[in-house]
Amino acid sequence: MALTTDELVALAPVVPVVVIDDLDDAVPLAAALVRGGLPAIEVTLRTQPALAAIERIAQEVPGAVVGAGTVTTAQQVDDALSAGARFLVSPGATPSLLDALQASGVPFLAGTATPSDVIALLERGITYAKFFPAEINGGVKALKAFAGPFPQMRFCPTGGIDVAKAPDYLALPNVVCVGGSWMAKPGDWDAVEALARAAASL
Repeated sequence: MALTTDELVALAPVVPVVVIDDLDDAVPLAAALVRGGLPAIEVTLRTQPALAAIERIAQEVPGAVVGAGTVTTAQQVDDALSAGARFLVSPGATPSLLDALQASGVPFLAGTATPSDVIALLERGITYAKFFPAEINGGVKALKAFAGPFPQMRFCPTGGIDVAKAPDYLALPNVVCVGGSWMAKPGDWDAVEALARAAASL
């Protein structure tokens, strides 16, 4: 069943941003994140196994809501959907990419960094966005400033956020969740689960 963007961002306060270098890590990593209470998992399309990882997580990890990150082209939108992605995240947005994201039929978080980026989304009726790279672009202070002119926009800041910084972002009324990779290091699955559980309680 298709999720709405409202439902996606409400799944957990943190969306793990996962980079899969070894396909064999995909299922145990996702399973540990889900056990820890982080069901929405963004697999970035930065590595060769990424699409296969999305496919395996979608098929083999009950409770996981797997999405594709670092989506920059219409072809990647199609590839991610074919692999089983249930949401899409892009680092930025152009008119042609936004066309593809809006046509995808799944929730998406298009990347924004500037007021002009936000206006381009609002012109299309889009009221959820990724703010990226968050820390470099002013972090919490920037998002506080965005709240004035853009009261209807809600953000998922990503980029440079760790467990110490996440609570400051999540305290903002215009932040619905944050993206981070601090809990998603492959290898020690018990540690991943424990870090995920702590993130889910933020």
